[in-house]
Amino acid sequence: MEIFFKEIANNRVLWTSLSAWFIAQLLKGIFYFFKEKRINFRRFVGAGGMPSSHSALVASLATATGMNTGWNSIFTAFAVVLGGIVMYDASGVRLAAGRQAAVLNKIVDEIFEEGEFHQERLKELLGHTPIEVIAGALLGIGIALLLG
Repeated sequence: MEIFFKEIANNRVLWTSLSAWFIAQLLKGIFYFFKEKRINFRRFVGAGGMPSSHSALVASLATATGMNTGWNSIFTAFAVVLGGIVMYDASGVRLAAGRQAAVLNKIVDEIFEEGEFHQERLKELLGHTPIEVIAGALLGIGIALLLG
């Protein structure tokens, strides 16, 4: 078990990827603060927003894997394919689900504006715009080039 923790602690690709995710999450909170002039701690850990931390994580993972195992390795191929799926999901499925939640929340607000109805609002900020995904991917690649 001890060797497991030593190897994880020294896994440069893992820590580079997690660093990219952390920096993207931090940037989300900072961008929110400058835009809204207030701190929202949920922006530091929540989904959605600029830049995409999911994209930063998987782009960093693919780049660092390629740098460490070779660009033609099966590990790099796996990381690139996984990254593509995650980024597609972030800008496609999750973005559409967030837009649907916004419409449903508006319907509930309009229908029950006057009456007693206690429905929990659906989370609307789920996915990313293509620009947020691209920005996250570029951030992840940059972090991997610096740290990986």
